[in-house]
Amino acid sequence: LWFSVLLREIITHAQEETYIDCHRPNLTMKLSSILAASALVTSASAFAPALTVSRTSTDLNAWKDDTVVGITAPVGFFDPLGLSRGKDDRIMQHYREAELKHGRVAMAACLGWYITAAGVHPAFNSALSSDPLEAAQQLPLVGWLQFVLGCGAVEWLGEQIKQRPGYVPGDLLGAAYWVDDSDEGWVDYQNKEVNNGRLAMLAIMGILVQDLQFHDYGDMIFRK
Repeated sequence: LWFSVLLREIITHAQEETYIDCHRPNLTMKLSSILAASALVTSASAFAPALTVSRTSTDLNAWKDDTVVGITAPVGFFDPLGLSRGKDDRIMQHYREAELKHGRVAMAACLGWYITAAGVHPAFNSALSSDPLEAAQQLPLVGWLQFVLGCGAVEWLGEQIKQRPGYVPGDLLGAAYWVDDSDEGWVDYQNKEVNNGRLAMLAIMGILVQDLQFHDYGDMIFRK
């Protein structure tokens, strides 16, 4: 449609030119051919994408209707970048798994950051800095080895748990065997975890920027 309008404007403008008056039949025939071709292309492309968008939108709406966790007030289904557009159930379940994992890691990171910033770090004879970023640089190789192996063991265990029948994204302890989303208390608990994880992801990013840009790793609760 926009292409046809554009070409129509070109024809209108061209008719005002003297050169067009001398070559009107030939140019009009060429432009008419272009308009006809564009109309055919537009007609052909107007149907398949429409069906695809309709189908994917229906799939996403069905997923949202079946999902009671993570869609909470006041924002509801929060996806400003449209990352869920056109995704099927399998991809959406993968996104939920990733969101829960990153949220849990972020919550642990925030807790660990403020424990370290408060000066509580008994490992390695308390010789590490209270600035978590400096402490990470001071951490001996054996400490990093323990950290990497520990994370790897958790990831491996998580992948094994995913193979069990009826696995629910993020449910590493198997709670879905005992309770489901028909229990309002259980849904409320899951929503709290998701929302706290989302807040923690934003918080740890702000904390890192504060330390990297302003070299301020503490918080008001540690100020005298």
